[in-house]
Amino acid sequence: MTRWVPTRPSMPGTIWGMKVEGAYTFPGQPQQVWDLLLDPESLRQCIPGVETLTETGPDHWDAVMKVGVAAIKGTYKGKVAIVDKQPPLNYTLQVEGSGGPGFVKGTAKITLEPSGDSTSVKVEGDGQVGGMLAGVGQRMLPGVAKMLMNQFFECLINKSKVLAA
Repeated sequence: MTRWVPTRPSMPGTIWGMKVEGAYTFPGQPQQVWDLLLDPESLRQCIPGVETLTETGPDHWDAVMKVGVAAIKGTYKGKVAIVDKQPPLNYTLQVEGSGGPGFVKGTAKITLEPSGDSTSVKVEGDGQVGGMLAGVGQRMLPGVAKMLMNQFFECLINKSKVLAA
């Protein structure tokens, strides 16, 4: 489910608040899935649009991504951090970035729960999008956010299937 909550009147440059939620099933036990979700190389390969992901410290990276919504495309430079870790149960992912078309900033709580031979991964996130990207792309952003999140987790699920085989 993706839900939008405008935080200012609709106009170019508007800052939009967004909530995203998702649930994914991974083969394997929580510790195996935890290790995959925090593996820098897997993140580099699975984050949609990522050009570089450079570790700056434990669980902190600088990132360069190319992302587009409709005709608004741009390169974003930002930071990714994993905080509040409680292995192998949950952590918070923090992302922020800016580029010519605007900025994005968000957090997502990732929760892992064992489910037989698999692990359920639940995502609850909040984000803000601003600048021209929010003003022009606001009608498309919910679908794009969900699509990017699904691409990321489907890539990781495919990696976990290869590891489980």
